[in-house]
Amino acid sequence: MRITCLHTAASNIAVFDTAATALGISPGLMLHKVRADLLAAAEHAGQLTSEIAQATASALLDLAEQADAVVLTCSTLGPAIETLHSTRVPILRTDEALAATALKAVGKVVVLCAVQTTLEPTSRLFHTAEVQWVPGAWDLFKAGDIDGYLATIAKAADQAYTAGASVVVLAQASMSGAAARVTAGPPPLTSASAGLAAALQAISPPPTPQRHP
Repeated sequence: MRITCLHTAASNIAVFDTAATALGISPGLMLHKVRADLLAAAEHAGQLTSEIAQATASALLDLAEQADAVVLTCSTLGPAIETLHSTRVPILRTDEALAATALKAVGKVVVLCAVQTTLEPTSRLFHTAEVQWVPGAWDLFKAGDIDGYLATIAKAADQAYTAGASVVVLAQASMSGAAARVTAGPPPLTSASAGLAAALQAISPPPTPQRHP
């Protein structure tokens, strides 16, 4: 079994390796590819254009040639998967798996995003939740101030809980480290664990029905 992740930030490799270990996935079964240029292009254009979506889809198909499942970890690029139809192996979005979990929650669900270009695709996925952008957070991330970035995300999550949220969701994988810093409510849901769990489920064959005499 091999799961390959397509990231747009190198720091997400450690995030997904940690989530993999928690799920019992051996590090040797994980492969990572970083394409920061794809997110940079989307940020420059202000959105995911058809050309960037096509480049993303092509990268995913290339990775699928030597994997049992491919996981796209960038929520801005997520809609590119919609252009793919029948593929040899499952190609999944971490944010879609996260949404499937979050939308089962009871009460007010607040979804936090750090990158403006992910607001639209995230709002489509989390259609019954309240999606909020955390101003200034992504600038800290791009400046290399990861501690400041995670602190800003955690503060926004605490504010969401104080304002009445029952569940807070961190939409982007890079935000995962902020979950442990949240004090005003339960740890927010994160995408790395949800995405890898979905990949495992997609790879594993369904149980064989038992026949009764």
